[in-house]
Amino acid sequence: MSLSEAFAAQADTCTRMDSPFMGQLLTILAADWPTDSALGRKFAGFTGDIGPAGHSLPLRIAGGLHALVLSNAAPELARLYPPHRATDAALRAGVLAALEAHQDFLLDWVSSPPQTNEVRRSGALIAGAHVALQHFDLPIHLSELGASGGLNLMWDQYALDVDGSRFGPEMPAVLLSPEWTGAPPPKASPDIAERAGVDLNPLDPTRADHLLRLTAYLWADQPDRLRMTRAAASIATTPPEQGDAIDWLGPRLASAPQGRLHLIQHTVAWQYFPAAVQARGTALIEAAGAQATAHRPLAWLSMETDGDTTGKVGAAVTLRLWPGDLTLDLGRADFHGRWVKWAYAG
Repeated sequence: MSLSEAFAAQADTCTRMDSPFMGQLLTILAADWPTDSALGRKFAGFTGDIGPAGHSLPLRIAGGLHALVLSNAAPELARLYPPHRATDAALRAGVLAALEAHQDFLLDWVSSPPQTNEVRRSGALIAGAHVALQHFDLPIHLSELGASGGLNLMWDQYALDVDGSRFGPEMPAVLLSPEWTGAPPPKASPDIAERAGVDLNPLDPTRADHLLRLTAYLWADQPDRLRMTRAAASIATTPPEQGDAIDWLGPRLASAPQGRLHLIQHTVAWQYFPAAVQARGTALIEAAGAQATAHRPLAWLSMETDGDTTGKVGAAVTLRLWPGDLTLDLGRADFHGRWVKWAYAG
């Protein structure tokens, strides 16, 4: 895939995911990327997959441009970004000028891959945790793999609205209202006794530079995502630890206390682990599950792609429970949490 093709493909994806501005921006970059510049030469030096499953170069530069807007470093560019509406010609001129004027910042920015912390995925986590508590009603010992900035570790502080029924606190930091199909999840009263997460490149949302990175990769014409991320960051208490997810999980499984439900969660993270790491992680969790008891149960809640393209493109929401090794197909969810197709009616 050429860089121009990668920009065009990402433009199409963003447009289909309700971001016409990103479609417009990336279409411009597909046609007018400055190949004869330091940025152009840096991008030309990347090898392998440069699309969303690899280096994700289009989203790297889009995030860098949005960071300039959010940090007020490029006021001329900001006047062309949502909520303003710019013509193709005006946006093209403004973007090319920003690429040149802020090249040093952007060269540094694009050295790291995109990183977000999609708070709306917590809708599926809230519902899945309620199912787990239906089986083991105990305080929760929560572990998140690929936790990014740890915002989804705080799902007990958010509320899920399903057809007017609220699941969560009366005064939540974030109210999640996905398009919901199916029965509502079971009622429960989660008590997270302890929470922790891990990421190869963890971000601390209480730091301004880290929060900028989390918000810059949100799409400028989707202000609800930006609002939710900032609201979640304002109450975040548990920045993730740095490390390999499975190396970190081993001691955590071994030290999980009695009288707690150890809930392992991950959303759109496991699918990026190398196959050998996935196999090692599965074996580790299943071995711990084999040792689980009713007083020290284990739950594995995942929201990950399963390759199903027969309906809406999204992720499978699955829950495994021990003792008993029960696997529950809870349904499917949009990668950004916009909709949930709930299948569990137990």
